[in-house]
Amino acid sequence: MTRVVRTRAELREALAAAPRPIGFVPTMGWLHVGHRSLMQRARADNATSVVSIFVNPRQFGDPADLERYPRNEARDVEICGEEGVDLVFAPTVDEVYPPGFDTTVAVGAIAKPLEGAARPGHFDGVATVVAILFSLVDAERAYFGRKDYQQLLVIRQMARDLAIPTEVIGLPTVREADGLAVSSRNVHLSPAERAAAPVVHRSLMAAADAWRRGERSADALRRVTRDVLAAEPLAVPEYVSVADARTLHELETVDASALLSTAVRFGPTRLIDNEALE
Repeated sequence: MTRVVRTRAELREALAAAPRPIGFVPTMGWLHVGHRSLMQRARADNATSVVSIFVNPRQFGDPADLERYPRNEARDVEICGEEGVDLVFAPTVDEVYPPGFDTTVAVGAIAKPLEGAARPGHFDGVATVVAILFSLVDAERAYFGRKDYQQLLVIRQMARDLAIPTEVIGLPTVREADGLAVSSRNVHLSPAERAAAPVVHRSLMAAADAWRRGERSADALRRVTRDVLAAEPLAVPEYVSVADARTLHELETVDASALLSTAVRFGPTRLIDNEALE
């Protein structure tokens, strides 16, 4: 039976009696098969599994984007129950950020390019809320999807620098049958945009194929990605990146592990995706 708690005190009381180790899946709700894969791994690896459901206002630069974010807690709790999650932490904003809260966790260089440049303040909001949640749950392991690859690197850096012992584990991106990365934001796509959206993954795969065939120029790989995206009228790219997989510095030549990534708008909906070159 999945238990739902809403306060820090209730969470601490529930965790005090929970068998160790604890596996933690932080989410913003509107759970999907990608989240299910994280829950399944958390259950498999640990004696107790915990999921948080909290739409974090501090990681949204645009109030309208925060308002549009899909929410359905009852459905989310039902999914957690189906996956055998032991504990759901579903706090209010004031429970996470009590009155007078005045601290921000700002991760350095890894948070600056790509999503950090496109969404100023976003990773400060992510790092701050995850630091709070890691402190409250005190899990041995926490699970994140690699679709948000830069977020994964930011959280690992934050945990390492702040001596948080929770191990940060990244799991593969879960995709629809046509290659589109599963995302809570996909619900906002119109039928025409949903039909067009697989071009994002297709563009990255075209560049990855060129790399496997021997192309090592990062500019050439960016051009391959952009050319595929340009063939889809509904796709409006924000950035196309070929970067070092550890630092996210843009590359000139791909002669070691690298990350292809892109952010693409379809109407008001912004989708991100990536593909590792290893």
